[in-house]
Amino acid sequence: MNCAFLPVSREDMLDRGWYYYDFLLVTGDAYVDHPSFGTPLIGRMLESLGYRTAVLAQPDWRSPDAFIKMGRPRYAAFISAGNLDSMVAHYTAAKRRRSEDFYSPGKKSGLRPDRATIVYANRVKEAFNGLPVIVGGLEASLRRFAHYDYWEDKVKHSLIMDAGADILVYGMGEKATAEIAGMLSRGIPVSDIKDVRGTARLSHDADCGYLFVECPSFESVRDSKREYAKSCIIQYEEHDAAVGKAVIQKHGDRFLIVNPPQAPLGRSELDKIALLPFTRDNHPMYEKEGGVPAIEEVRFSVIHNRGCFGACNFCSLAFHQGRAVTSRSHESVIREVEAFTRHPLFKGYVHDVGGPTANFRNPSCAKQLKSGLCKDKRCLTPRPCANLNSDHSDYLALLRKLRAIPGIKKVFVRSGIRFDFLMQDKTGEFFAELVKHHISGQLKVAPEHCINEVLDCMGKPSIAVYERFLDKYRRLNEKYRIKQYVVPYLMSSHPGCTLSDAVKLAEYLHKNNIKAEQVQDFYPTPGTLSTCMYYTGLDPRDMSEIYVPRGYREKRLQRALLQWNRPEKRALVLEALRKTGREDLIGRFLRPSGRRTGRKNR
Repeated sequence: MNCAFLPVSREDMLDRGWYYYDFLLVTGDAYVDHPSFGTPLIGRMLESLGYRTAVLAQPDWRSPDAFIKMGRPRYAAFISAGNLDSMVAHYTAAKRRRSEDFYSPGKKSGLRPDRATIVYANRVKEAFNGLPVIVGGLEASLRRFAHYDYWEDKVKHSLIMDAGADILVYGMGEKATAEIAGMLSRGIPVSDIKDVRGTARLSHDADCGYLFVECPSFESVRDSKREYAKSCIIQYEEHDAAVGKAVIQKHGDRFLIVNPPQAPLGRSELDKIALLPFTRDNHPMYEKEGGVPAIEEVRFSVIHNRGCFGACNFCSLAFHQGRAVTSRSHESVIREVEAFTRHPLFKGYVHDVGGPTANFRNPSCAKQLKSGLCKDKRCLTPRPCANLNSDHSDYLALLRKLRAIPGIKKVFVRSGIRFDFLMQDKTGEFFAELVKHHISGQLKVAPEHCINEVLDCMGKPSIAVYERFLDKYRRLNEKYRIKQYVVPYLMSSHPGCTLSDAVKLAEYLHKNNIKAEQVQDFYPTPGTLSTCMYYTGLDPRDMSEIYVPRGYREKRLQRALLQWNRPEKRALVLEALRKTGREDLIGRFLRPSGRRTGRKNR
């Protein structure tokens, strides 16, 4: 038995003297006891409230036997696919099966099922007849409404229907889970738990306890792409804890009732979560398989914030964590880093002080706290709002304090820096210290493209902003006599991007001597505005028609253009240039056949 971890078996519980337990947490990830893993975070939170909680990680889903072995919990099972949507965990954007899973022991793939939340929920119902089943996590959160499913290429019901769950928790689920647990432990039937914010349920009546709006029904969005786009924008506009209404969507003869979002955790609440007794390690049962690789990226990293008002259209954060930013206190983060220095594996390097967007620490403006986030405009695009609070001084003060802790050699910032927000900082002091102290040779940023029309579809700033950022970055490196690089993330085949646009991006990369390493094909994951564009061919923001690259061949051509310098891409680049009538670029882009330059074939 290892009492440092939550129990993972019936034997673990008996060793603790438990002859009953309250809640079963089922997850598609291996059990890594770290606050960046959703299921252990919920488990530690329930434990702190006095509930006996057990974790069933990556159970064999082919029968209910693995679930039965744990014994029946007193109150409910909470089910999550893990930190990723299980289909994203299993398949690339080209729908090829991945060979590795970093959230599994030894990177072994296949330890969770496709559509894990649905499969686990149905196995729990087989194992424990009548037990309340609550689903949550990223997979459930982004599939809470009728949604387009890229892997089946069709519109599917809300996940709660296919899972047969009693309640779906969406967003960051601590508050909703605590409320549900409290009601169940007081003997309130799960069917009477109706008004918890941040939850969804099915009903035969539109019995909603909140002001609500109705979005087009499942049948409407299945049969009409225009109705799908209308539905999508309604759901986004109401995803606001300050002013958002409930959203009702009819599914056949039943009503999906999605209550308004929970308020994000405030500073003291985030600090309290950080104090929970996480071991910050994978469970010892995985040691013989080499452990769980996902822990290595986060073991000595700090999550200092939540939420993101960057609102990129292809990112799920806006529809999951939300656009309202909250952050931990300096004291809380310092306490965590001081604990690193006492860890036997710590070498003095804090790998990251970040979160969804590292340089967001405060709400985007004072207005949003009372009136919510603007429905008709974004904080940063197409240009920064006049009310934007772009002060970086609090984040800078935090990093300075962390650098001063005895035993700390270096504090890196490796998670996403929003460069357009960085350029709004009036003093420039943070940018200077970022370059001097917090970059490990390379700074990763995400311009994504160079064509402004494509960038607008992505919800990204114009390429001119990126170029101003690059110019300042280079000047700062020269000033401090440092040789550091920028690694740009680029995306191919996003809705709105034609093959000609991809050629122009390749031309831009060639002109600026950028040899792209970080290239991602657009991946239509559930719940994003970009996925709505991909499925409908419409921009839901104004219902205008938009070009969508769908065919496998065009996607290969667009990706190849972004890596024009690789010899193995030569034939595809030639084909793309000829298709777009840009043979004039052939002599500039492509070296004579047979000359091997750049990276070797993999």
